[in-house]
Amino acid sequence: MKIILADDDPVVTASLKTILQADEEVVVAGVGGSGEDAVALYEEHRPDVALLDIQMGGTSGLCAAEEILKRDPDAKILFLTTFSHDEYIVAALRMGAKGYMLKQDFDKILPALKAVQAGQNVLGNEVVTKLPTLMDSPDKKDLSRFGIDQKEQRIISLVAEGLSNKEIAGMVFLSEGTVRNYISTILEKLDLRDRTQLAVFYYRNCR
Repeated sequence: MKIILADDDPVVTASLKTILQADEEVVVAGVGGSGEDAVALYEEHRPDVALLDIQMGGTSGLCAAEEILKRDPDAKILFLTTFSHDEYIVAALRMGAKGYMLKQDFDKILPALKAVQAGQNVLGNEVVTKLPTLMDSPDKKDLSRFGIDQKEQRIISLVAEGLSNKEIAGMVFLSEGTVRNYISTILEKLDLRDRTQLAVFYYRNCR
């Protein structure tokens, strides 16, 4: 897996490079300290995943990611930051980033990179706990345009809130097996892989 890394703290970049390259499957193709560096490194190396800090001197990681995605809509970007501010999470998910991890989750960064490379969406635990609040908006839109009916939308919203199949079953008065079948059908309809992707989909389309 080839990655690029951009963070304006050289101690962080040096530490991350050492940690990541301890895995023989990982090659850190380029390291930068700004958003401008990130864009240039992406163009040069076309990595499997771009690991970007959000706040950097000059162009921010968010702006850099937006530029990268404009040039390559299939780019896989994982944000790594000390900030869990709501507006950053909103911007990152809306633009199409594949993940948002906090730097204190150091032991989860490598698994997150591998998951993103495999096409999954990855959110740190603290970010996941914020999703229900971020989705609690008075101007929520329905999902009928995606072929999702009201029952399915209710189940999606409960998945997004982090409820288990058993808990959802109690909320919607269905058996646990029926809920499981509903979720499988919903994932197939939306061409999604798992519950995390479903939560991100709901968040992006219901704000």
